[in-house]
Amino acid sequence: MRLLPHCLFVAATWILSGTATAIAIEPDDHPLSREERDRLQQRLQQQTQQLSKAIDEAPTAAAYSQRGDAYFFLGDFDHALADYEKMVELNPDTGPSHWRRGIARFYAQKYSEAAKQFEEYHSFDNVDRENGIWRYLSQRRAYGLEKAREGLLKYEKTDREPFPAVYQLFAGKLTPQQIEQQIADAKIDDEERSKREFYAELYIGLNHAVEDHDAEAIEHLRKSTANTWGPKAGYGPHYMWHVGRLHYELLAAKRKSATAKENQ
Repeated sequence: MRLLPHCLFVAATWILSGTATAIAIEPDDHPLSREERDRLQQRLQQQTQQLSKAIDEAPTAAAYSQRGDAYFFLGDFDHALADYEKMVELNPDTGPSHWRRGIARFYAQKYSEAAKQFEEYHSFDNVDRENGIWRYLSQRRAYGLEKAREGLLKYEKTDREPFPAVYQLFAGKLTPQQIEQQIADAKIDDEERSKREFYAELYIGLNHAVEDHDAEAIEHLRKSTANTWGPKAGYGPHYMWHVGRLHYELLAAKRKSATAKENQ
C-alpha cells in the first residue's frame, strides 16, 4: 500500500488451532538468522511496553497506531486489530484509508470485515491494485474462489508494476511463472527488479496460501522474506515484508507440527 501514516514464538492460532496459545516452533530454513530473529522480537517487545506506558499517560491515535504495528509484527493479530480499531475511534477520518486495519482483520480471521475495509479504501484510492489484491484474498477466504473472482475490483487507470500482472494472476489470466518471466525480461535497473521480485513473490505466495497450497506458498514467501529491498524501502514495503515473514513462519510452523505428529 502507498499510504504512510521474533518472532521465535509464532501466533499459531490462525492456522494451527482455535486456541490463543502461541507455539514455540522455529521455522525451517528461515532467511533470518536466529540472532536476527531474537533481536527483532526483543525490539518489538520493548516497543509495545514503551507505547503501553505512553498510552496510559496520553491515549492518542498515533500511539495506538504505533503499538498496533508492533503487535502485528510480533504476530499478535488480535491486539494489533484492537489498537487499530481504537485508533479509528479516536480519529474517525483515518477509517476509510486504514489498510493496516484490513490486513489485521484478515489475520484475525475476520475475512468479510477485512473485505469491507478494502472496499472502503477503494473509494479513497481507485488506482492501487494492491488494495484490490487484499480484497480478493479476504473474499477468497470468506466466500470461495468464484465469488472472489467475480468481486475483483475494477481499475481503469494504470498502476505500478508488478501489480497489474499480479492482479491478472488473481483473475486466473496469468501464471506465477509468466509473472516471474516478465520481471526477468524487463529492461529495468537492479533496484526496480528487486522491488518487483519482492511484491511478486509475496503475492504469489499469498495466492498459494489462500488456495491451501502450503508447500508452494512457503517457497515464495521465503523468497519475499529473503528479499533485501522490502524491509529497507519505506513504511508500506516494510509492513508488507513483515506480512510475508509472518505468513511464512505460520506455514512453516504448521508444516513442522504436522511432521512431528507423523513421526510420533
